[in-house]
Amino acid sequence: MQRRQFLKVGMLTSVVGISAASALWLSQGGDAKSLTLEALLSKLEMLGALPTEVLTKMSLGQWNSAQVFTHCAQSVEFSMSGFPQHKSAVFKRTIGTIAFSAFAIKGAMTHNLAEAIPAAPELDPSIDAHQALARLINSLQEFKQYQGKLAPHFAYGKLNKQDYELAHVLHFYNHLDNFKSFSIS
Repeated sequence: MQRRQFLKVGMLTSVVGISAASALWLSQGGDAKSLTLEALLSKLEMLGALPTEVLTKMSLGQWNSAQVFTHCAQSVEFSMSGFPQHKSAVFKRTIGTIAFSAFAIKGAMTHNLAEAIPAAPELDPSIDAHQALARLINSLQEFKQYQGKLAPHFAYGKLNKQDYELAHVLHFYNHLDNFKSFSIS
């Protein structure tokens, strides 16, 4: 009997702890005004004004700045043309949907900042950072003008244009977590 009660208390404590942690995480979201393509493009233009030697060395993560810009550009491009590989339909309908919903509510995303898009072309570390940034800016401008059918996201499934815009913005802002001396505010 004591074991059963111990398990119940343990499970209840875990649920309460996870709920409290989730509520705290969700309460620390981004500023809604910064979560638009226009705001993101403005930030990217500011990055583009930096000297090459500064821009190249801004990323403190496993990828250099050019690789981050290329990765984010790939995501935007694939939202229009189709992702090369997808998670299972079950994943997209469950974990993927829940994850995107949580990110959207919070106004911030967290993900592995060194995980490539499945089956995407390899990220070349020798590409010029300004060229990679220009590709990202161009892909976002094309996305803004895009009127065609959007491809399902490889992890989140079907997203409308507004949701994809938010996903692209949150995705890049999350990658900025690995950039030194650059604030998104």
